Amino acid sequence: MPYDPSAFPPFAVTVDLVVLTVRRHSLCALAVRRGEPPFQGRWALPGGFVRADEDLAQAAARELAEETGLCVHDPVAPTQDNGAHLEQLATYGDPERDPRMRVVSVAHLALAPDLPAPRAGGDASNARWAPVEELLEQAGHGRVSEPVAPLAFDHAQILADGVERARSKIEYSSLATAFCPPEFTVGELRRVYEAVWSVALDPRNFHRKVTGTPGFLVPTGGTTTRQGGRPAQLFRAGGATLLNPPMLRPEV
Repeated sequence: MPYDPSAFPPFAVTVDLVVLTVRRHSLCALAVRRGEPPFQGRWALPGGFVRADEDLAQAAARELAEETGLCVHDPVAPTQDNGAHLEQLATYGDPERDPRMRVVSVAHLALAPDLPAPRAGGDASNARWAPVEELLEQAGHGRVSEPVAPLAFDHAQILADGVERARSKIEYSSLATAFCPPEFTVGELRRVYEAVWSVALDPRNFHRKVTGTPGFLVPTGGTTTRQGGRPAQLFRAGGATLLNPPMLRPEV
C-alpha cells in the first residue's frame, strides 16, 4: 500500500537549551517566561521547534543565537572569535510531556562565560538568569520552600540533567574553561569549579592539579590585577582536554 502521512498521528521535534553561565559566583541558567499556551506565564527553558530545513545542531545553534546572541564555539577559529560551548545532552519523549501533540525534545547543553542580562524574544514574555538551585527548588529538586509553579513541561528534569552533566564533566575534562574568558587566572577557574559544584576548594591544591597536566593550561605571558591583590598569571585553555588525574568532586 502507498505511504499515507495522514494515517499517522501528528509528531514534532523540538530542541531545548540548558544554557549555563557563572554570575556573581553562582551557577545560573537561562529561563524564559512563556507568553503563550501551553503553560502560559510559567518559566521554561529556551527552545523551539526544529524547522523542516535544518538538522538538530542547526536548530540548537539558531535557538542559542536567538535567545542569547551567542554563536557556537568553533574549534578552528581564533580564540577571540570563539563562542559558546554546545553539546547534545539527551532526548526526552514521554508521550504526555506536551499537551499539544506528541513532541520529542532533543536537549542541548550550552556553556559560556558571564553573560549580560537576556532579552525576551519569540513567544517569551520575559527572560532572566536564575541560580540553578532556585529553579530546581521550585521543581521539588531542592529544599522545601513556599509553593512556586515548577518549570513548564519536563524542563525541571532536563535542567537537572544538564547541571549534573556539567558537574560531572569538569572532573576530568576542560569543560570548566568554557565558563571563562579567553584569558583567565587559575583563581578565576577555581571560582568556576566552586560555583558549579557549590563547594569551597583549597587554592593551593587546585593550582597544583590544574597546572599538573601538561597542555591543560597554557601561560599567555601576561598578568592581571582585575581580581585585586598582586598581579596574577594569565592562562588560556590548552590542547589537552582531559585532566589526569581527574579532579574529583568533593563529597557534600
